[in-house]
Amino acid sequence: MDDRTPEQRSRTMAAVKSENTKLEKEFLREIVDDVLREIELYPVDLFGKPDFVHRASRTAVFIDSCFWHGCPQHVRIPTANKQYWVAKISRNRKRDLRVTRELHAAGWSVIRVWEHSLRQPRSRKWWHTRIVNRIRSVITLR
Repeated sequence: MDDRTPEQRSRTMAAVKSENTKLEKEFLREIVDDVLREIELYPVDLFGKPDFVHRASRTAVFIDSCFWHGCPQHVRIPTANKQYWVAKISRNRKRDLRVTRELHAAGWSVIRVWEHSLRQPRSRKWWHTRIVNRIRSVITLR
């Protein structure tokens, strides 16, 4: 049973950021400082609204929240209205797969990063290197 009214719950959920989270900003700053200034945030013209893209290398990066995208290691389904949340997160995961497939079909390289992996320094460095190398390798080939 939820301890809040539907209006209170709606306000709480509306306050949860989906863009420009502190973690995204820090990680993006590292990539921009290291590689180039041509990173574009939240492009509205690309299907699925990636967190950032590098158009010249056709690389789209999504930083997926463990809760909203159903991280197998960290998702905690709320006990209140559990059936709703299971269905909601399942729909989000299916949408993520569809977005990845459609961007691949359009010639984009898609990189999906779990938010928890950016909290650990070694893992964060690994993702940083992978993304920067992907962008540089494509640009060098052109």
